[in-house]
Amino acid sequence: MTNTADQDFLEFLVKSLVDHPDDVKVVRKVDEMGVLLSLRVNALDMGQVVGRQGATAKAIRSLLRIVGIKNNARVNLKIEEPEGGSRQRKPMEGDSGSF
Repeated sequence: MTNTADQDFLEFLVKSLVDHPDDVKVVRKVDEMGVLLSLRVNALDMGQVVGRQGATAKAIRSLLRIVGIKNNARVNLKIEEPEGGSRQRKPMEGDSGSF
């Protein structure tokens, strides 16, 4: 396996999950802590990558950990917030909208 087996695996996996595979970008950085893979996807695909209560993201991280073990590396995943993404709470009906 090559040094970028983890990056190739992540790209393949995420592109298989999302509706906009051309927008998937993975940046690989290596430092004394191990390998950091930064994932960027289309804003419309964030829900598919993260999953319900983060279940899909957790599963992806588990698979990356296994790939890292096979290659004697500690692999971490950072899912970057897409531009235009909003993580603000939307007021519900009857809510005053103040936090």
